[in-house]
Order: sequence, then C-alpha cells, then structure tokens
Amino acid sequence: MSTPNIILAGYLAGASDYMPIAKQLQDKNLHATVVPLKWWDWTTTLGGRSIAPILEKLDQTINLELEKTGASKVNIIAHSAGGWLARIYLGDSPYYEKIWSARSKVAKLICLGTPQRSLEPWAVRNLGFVNDNYPHAFYDDIEYICIVGKSVQGKKSTPQKWLAYSSYELTCGQGDAWGDGIIPIASAYLDGATNIAIDGVYHSPRSGKWYGSPEAIDIWAKYL
Repeated sequence: MSTPNIILAGYLAGASDYMPIAKQLQDKNLHATVVPLKWWDWTTTLGGRSIAPILEKLDQTINLELEKTGASKVNIIAHSAGGWLARIYLGDSPYYEKIWSARSKVAKLICLGTPQRSLEPWAVRNLGFVNDNYPHAFYDDIEYICIVGKSVQGKKSTPQKWLAYSSYELTCGQGDAWGDGIIPIASAYLDGATNIAIDGVYHSPRSGKWYGSPEAIDIWAKYL
C-alpha cells in the first residue's frame, strides 16, 4: 500500500474544497484523506492566536490513518497556511506549552501556495515561531516540496492585479512580484526544499486553475 496522504486545508477553509483532490489522488492509486475541518474551526485562531486546535485535528487524523493502514508514516499535503502550520507540527520546541514532535510520523511535506514568511502583523507571532525554531527545510529526514503558482504579477491596473499587488506587498514587501494572486513566489520557497513554480496556477479554487486542478496535481503528485 502507498504511504497515506493527509490533506490539510488552508486558512478559513473547510475540508469540502479538498475532497476533489483526494478523489484525484485515489484515482492515481494514492491513498488520500482530508483533515475533517469546517471553516469555522479556524475562528479561534483569528488575529494570530494559537493554531493548536487545528494541530489537534491534524494529529487525530494522522493517528487514525496510521492505525487503519498499518503504515509507519504519512505524507502531509498542506495548502496555504496549512504548510507552515504543519512545520510546527513536525517540531520539537514547545508551542503554547505543547511539543508535537511529529516528524517520526511524516515522510514528506508538500506545501501548496504556503506563505513561509510574511510581514503581515497578524502572522508575525506564529510564523516568527516557525522560522525561529525550524528555519528553511529544517529536518534532514523530511522531504520538503514547495509548490507555488505563477499566474499574476501584482500591478495597480486591474482589480485582480490590484488584489495581488496588495497581498504581495503585505506578505513580502514587493507588490509588483509574481505569484498565485495571493502568495508571492519569493515567500513560498524554503531553502533546501524542492521548490517549483507552476505557470497559470492560482491560489484559490474559485479563481480557475489552482493547486487542486488536474494539471497541477499531475505535477506535484509525482513527489508522493
């Protein structure tokens, strides 16, 4: 049996948006399970508060899949904020008085449009913790793959490009960067990881071709 793949939603997203990804992976004979989140599960984390409630859901899902399948490890496929959240989950430093130390359960971490660094005030506490304690592709025994879309250069000329400009500027300080319309490429990469930009891929499923579209999955699923 293939290594189980655990799909973790992005910020303020629920599991339903990611079920089609699980189905497409299953069609490739890859075992896939989505962490059963509702969008409102994120509300307690607003304003940069602890994301421990989401980590609990992730941990419960991984433990259940390991028990059901008899596998020794899983792969985590994490969209957007889910990627840096998973980096906390792997780590050995206390986060709000709990040490998750889950890297022995994880073979690979695939980040899809994850802001690995951000200048946003509400992200500083959690992302600061991640990058202070687990900089770059921190653990040698974990394979890190960072995927980001290259679909929009931020500009002030149209509403879509204005949104990208504002988001990129908030994230990396450079509004005219390239990215997936929300996350700039420069913020999505980790030193030491396999870093890949995919042309034409957007951050959200509501924008058209995104990380869960068949063409994008065909590229990143090769690493599972």
